[in-house]
Amino acid sequence: MKILSIIASCFTTLLFCTHASATIVSGNVTGGTSLTQGGSFIKLSTPFTDSNPGNTVGQNNFQTPNFYGFDEGQNITLAADINVDLLANTSTSGSISAGSTVASHYIFFDPKNTTTQQGSITFDSNIYGVITSTVNLGASDFLINTGVNYLNPTLRGLESNDSVNISSDLKTISVNWTADNPGDYIRVLTDFSPAAVAVPVPATLWLFAFSLLGFLGFRRKTV
Repeated sequence: MKILSIIASCFTTLLFCTHASATIVSGNVTGGTSLTQGGSFIKLSTPFTDSNPGNTVGQNNFQTPNFYGFDEGQNITLAADINVDLLANTSTSGSISAGSTVASHYIFFDPKNTTTQQGSITFDSNIYGVITSTVNLGASDFLINTGVNYLNPTLRGLESNDSVNISSDLKTISVNWTADNPGDYIRVLTDFSPAAVAVPVPATLWLFAFSLLGFLGFRRKTV
């Protein structure tokens, strides 16, 4: 009976795996000289080797016309208020209250020479706000949890001629920016995924489980 109980417990764990993290779903380059230079959206996985030096971002580490993003810390409960430069459902700065649970995503454009770019990125959960200033980016780097080396030069963030907007459904940001040295960088804070996703066990695992239980039952009868 003890063996059967252990097997049942393990099989239940396999039966329903859950996912509870917010993630970048998709992105596009839609305009600007970045598009004419062949720029496209690239979602990075950490640690990444696309940069120079590797796994480093913040100051001329990529030097391409591409539009980049990667997921940072997930499901972090804020111990204190955190300032954002664009709060969802407003056109102004504000703060996300302590006690809120957020997921963080780093979005950037780091061309070799002065280049314009328009693009968009969609997330699988609602956007709380966007951080675009050097000060607020530095103050929120504790959210990363990725092992990435974040450089924080004075001009990190966006300039006055750059813009970022949040869609009405709170799932997508659009950017219109011009970058050279050190690049343009923003951090997007979202809620975690709306619901855990149950992943059903493949039919082969069902067959294996029932075969194993049948075998153990046969052994008990013949011992």
